[in-house]
Amino acid sequence: EDGSGGGGGGGGGGGGHHHKEGEALNEDLDDLDLYREEYTGRPRVASVLTQLIQYRAGINPTSGEAHGEEQKAANLGTILGVFFPCIQNIFGVLLFIRLGWIVGVAGGFQTLMIVLACCTCTLLTAISMSAIATNGRVPAGGSYFMISRSLGPEFGSAVGVLFYLANTVAAAMYVVGAIEIAIKYIVPQAALFEDFFNNARIYGLILLALMGICVMIGIRFVSKVAPISLACPDHRFFVSNDSSSPRMCALGSRLLRTKDLMENGTMQCTKDPSGPIYRLYCQNQTDSEACQYFMRNEASAFPGIPGIASGVFVKNFWPSHYTDAGYLYDSNPPELGDKARGEEPSMADISTSLIMLIGIYFPSVTGIMAGSNRSGDLAKPHISIPRGHRRRRADIASTLLFAANVDGRLLRDKFGVSLDGKLVAALMAWPTEWLILIGSCLSTVGAGLQSLTGAPRLFQAIAADSVIGLLAPFKVTTARGEPFRAQLLTLSMCAAGVLIADIDALTPLISQFFLMCYGFVNMATCLNSLLSEPSWRPSFRYYHWTTSSLGFLFCLGLMFMSSWYFAILANGATIEWGDATNGLQLSAAKKALLSVDEKPPHAKNWRPQLLVLLEAGDNLKPKHVCLLDLLSQLKAGRGLTIVGSVIQGMVYDHYADLDDAKAALRSVMKAKRVKGIVKMIVSQDVVQGIEHLVQSAGLGGLEHNCVMMSFPHRLVV
Repeated sequence: EDGSGGGGGGGGGGGGHHHKEGEALNEDLDDLDLYREEYTGRPRVASVLTQLIQYRAGINPTSGEAHGEEQKAANLGTILGVFFPCIQNIFGVLLFIRLGWIVGVAGGFQTLMIVLACCTCTLLTAISMSAIATNGRVPAGGSYFMISRSLGPEFGSAVGVLFYLANTVAAAMYVVGAIEIAIKYIVPQAALFEDFFNNARIYGLILLALMGICVMIGIRFVSKVAPISLACPDHRFFVSNDSSSPRMCALGSRLLRTKDLMENGTMQCTKDPSGPIYRLYCQNQTDSEACQYFMRNEASAFPGIPGIASGVFVKNFWPSHYTDAGYLYDSNPPELGDKARGEEPSMADISTSLIMLIGIYFPSVTGIMAGSNRSGDLAKPHISIPRGHRRRRADIASTLLFAANVDGRLLRDKFGVSLDGKLVAALMAWPTEWLILIGSCLSTVGAGLQSLTGAPRLFQAIAADSVIGLLAPFKVTTARGEPFRAQLLTLSMCAAGVLIADIDALTPLISQFFLMCYGFVNMATCLNSLLSEPSWRPSFRYYHWTTSSLGFLFCLGLMFMSSWYFAILANGATIEWGDATNGLQLSAAKKALLSVDEKPPHAKNWRPQLLVLLEAGDNLKPKHVCLLDLLSQLKAGRGLTIVGSVIQGMVYDHYADLDDAKAALRSVMKAKRVKGIVKMIVSQDVVQGIEHLVQSAGLGGLEHNCVMMSFPHRLVV
């Protein structure tokens, strides 16, 4: 009866245990339903606002927070958890102050090709990221934890370092972009110098210092500031028409500065000898080349933003206007421009080409990892991450509306000089241009805060994994969990980028870091699929190894197209590829062994394959190590080397000594610069152990054909 009672009690406990297992199983089955709608009905406005207030802008937690946050409720969905962080990176500084200029210089068709190439690259990488997100349980801790725990710590560290560098340089770009918007378009009176670059350096360092203070206060403070960066509304552009458009003036194909043509508050766009255009081109120099151009061409006033109905899209679609710095965009043959004649709006400030524009544009389509950074806060990350990455494609394509609404000559005016320093994108906003000016500035500062907060925490997480020994000093955090040392390093690197003070110079470098990061992600997922790794079983239905391989090729091609010299330096760097490469090496080694085993060795290919027998001392350190010196002279680094030893005793008594003996033998081989395989066995009798070692050493066709051992101290006859 006592035994039955005890068994019954155990059964009751087991029933409770099985009940909990059943609940966990039901939860897992619910999570495996990848394509179920997140909301069965429309969510309440109060819950959405609460989640928006708690929005943390895709900030990476530290390693300690990653473990602590797993205990908290994860309730973010696709919109707030993935879509908003991605959009905040995409609709940033480049969209407002560079995309229109790219459309004007490259033309609508080539811009479409640039957008399609860059978006295809990030889309294929997003598919690979979605495959990683659906490969088992998604850990908290962001993209680095998700990649390293799925693909291996070595590869995760390689991707993580590249992602860290990309975010650090991107933070410098955001700072410089925010200063450009503020100084050029919002408060131009605040300029200290005529040269914008010096203004950007001074104000950029001040803004970076303020942002650094916010970052060092802590993640909670930055999290409360983050929703302000979402102030830029989603209805960014308003299609203008002829009546509401600003009026522009051009002499032939050369767009002129409007303020140089103003008289009594009215723009005088005529060739009247008493008018401002005549004075700019022909006053006191009637026989000059400039005056001859004035005589040959007509002055015309036109709307700068005529709207879709004007048919300007056809004019902007095909032609491109690449030229060198200082030359006029629309001149054929190329002619140097003159700012004194008011031709600055038509002059190129930098040399332009298709590949250069790719490097400038690509950072605007990055941000696919921003949603993954909040994997710990997502209620269903395996659903939200793939959905959030797919939804943003249409918004990027909508930016081509520039070509359909704005005159190409105004688009090529990069800094709005012809509009007396106004932002073209802001003039298309509704109901006021300040919506875009203030919103884009806040969005840019918010993206910079996100990068400055996430990059040090990512760097600290990489250092905490102890994969890269040089990063060990940066794994230390403060009592509040802030990675102070990593923050100082990030701010210093970002300050160096701010001193460059040129967005067009920073974007190619950012593109290289992101393309390397995305390329490694695609390569790793492709290798895992080709090698059929047991731990690699993604359930994302759109993923295939061909998409990853195509994504890698896109990344490699864009690297060389955007900046070939950076790409050569990047490919020359040595980076640990991680577990996927180890699997590839194992697969190649297996095929080579099977091939060697099937064919008998040929006399021409014979070389000594040595089995070296060393005696293990009492302290498990090998004796007669001078044999290794003789071995290196005999082989000269060629052929197979197996270094073996026998430990006398019982296996269960000396099993733990095997690892120590192997480590001691490997250290001696390393000191003697001998490369080979270590083979250790435990045997009750040393002679029998040597016989077993001689018979069993090697694998397949890689077997020894010679045995080297020390001369015995004494012979027993």
